[in-house]
Amino acid sequence: MERNSTNKFVEREQAYPAKRSADSRRADFLEIGAPFADDAAQAQAGRCSQCGVPYCQSHCPLHNHIPDWLRLTAEGRLREAYDLSARTSTMPEICGRICPQDRLCEGNCVIEFSGHGAVTIGSIEKYLGDNAWQNGWVRGIEPGPANGQSVGIIGAGPAGLTAAEYLRIAGYEVDIYDRHDRAGGLLIYGIPNFKLDKSVVDRRVKRVEEGGIRIHRGVEVGEDVTLAELRKRHDAVFVATGVYQSRELTVEGADKDGVIRAIDFLTASNRSGLGDEVPSHSDGSLLAKDRDVVVIGGGDTAMDCVRTAIRQGAKSVKCLYRRDRDNMPGSRTEVAHAEEEGVEFLWLSGPASIEGGERAAKVQANRMQLGEPDADGRRRPQVDPSSSFALDADLVVLALGFEPEPLPAIFGEEGLAVTDWGTLECDETMMTTLPGVFAGGDISRGASLVVWAVRDGRDVAEHIDKYLVAARTQRANKQSAAAA
Repeated sequence: MERNSTNKFVEREQAYPAKRSADSRRADFLEIGAPFADDAAQAQAGRCSQCGVPYCQSHCPLHNHIPDWLRLTAEGRLREAYDLSARTSTMPEICGRICPQDRLCEGNCVIEFSGHGAVTIGSIEKYLGDNAWQNGWVRGIEPGPANGQSVGIIGAGPAGLTAAEYLRIAGYEVDIYDRHDRAGGLLIYGIPNFKLDKSVVDRRVKRVEEGGIRIHRGVEVGEDVTLAELRKRHDAVFVATGVYQSRELTVEGADKDGVIRAIDFLTASNRSGLGDEVPSHSDGSLLAKDRDVVVIGGGDTAMDCVRTAIRQGAKSVKCLYRRDRDNMPGSRTEVAHAEEEGVEFLWLSGPASIEGGERAAKVQANRMQLGEPDADGRRRPQVDPSSSFALDADLVVLALGFEPEPLPAIFGEEGLAVTDWGTLECDETMMTTLPGVFAGGDISRGASLVVWAVRDGRDVAEHIDKYLVAARTQRANKQSAAAA
């Protein structure tokens, strides 16, 4: 393709890679989209207007150099395009798969505003990453000169893995401690395979370990090792545990059998897909097969649950959400995929009670209406007293969001302060109230996106480096003074 082959958004339509049919998607957990063909990816990248103020870049938490790598892709300079995408992101092909581009880069594309449809940035980012792995262009982590200091990281999710990579490059010894038997955190156990095949995560984890970063799996901080012990073992500690405590449903009957948490449902499904023996699938307690499933919630986790239930062979799958489609927090693209696959959405509907004997049998629900805006500007849902209805439901999945676990108590550190929301309190350098202990990702910002966790991992590595460089300098000055 010729050079300077961009700004073609008028003559070329918006295009995504082909999707498998809904019927075939319902039958398995494979990713739903085909890879971008080379010519199609280059043609789509060539739609970029190369605008003077790239809103796509400014609305990306990582501030990826999107217009620049789109131009390189359009020109067929694919290795350069990938190298540029990897300069700001440790996981470009992962973010290309799971970021809600409709709320970030693509939703703020200038040609989207002009009515021509955004450049399909996420699909191109995924294409560049996968193409780089296939061609051997993904460079290994090259550790910097050893500086004699080490960092301990709690959590092998996207924030922890990203921080580890940057710190290793800066010359630190890095150890990651994770409670699970596999590294990847939410990427492995929270996000279904049809959005993110686990082999994509595994190759990133393997690259991290080949770079000399030690990952200690099955280590629960607070039980197997204390935070105090990690502080003695390492010169700095980064807490990147994520948030996994589910918000509870406070209606009558919410404690019945058959009312389950989204994280338990998704973790069991992912473990089954990884080949593990899953007792909760064998006994049916976390399996949707032949069940009438109602998922309560409207975020991306709810979308993962409804689409997982479809693939497990549920009799029916409904999503109950108290606001309307325009005010839901989840990705519009995910909603469209779910509807194609047979999920029924009940907007402006909220649960009033869970009916049945010991086990759930129905969800009694109320119609809702939107009232005045709350502090965040979102209109508050209010019960419409004129209508109520019941839904058959012998499996009710609660996807109401996540809150932090009580970390000071778990870690046994009274000096570890938390905010009113239970997240770890940090200063502008991302350091907690314990000297040398930093925090990032969901545990400091609240439940958020993977791309923000990657951003925090990148930022905290810089702050930790500055902190430890200052410590080295101070120690050297003391030694010099003592020698004099």
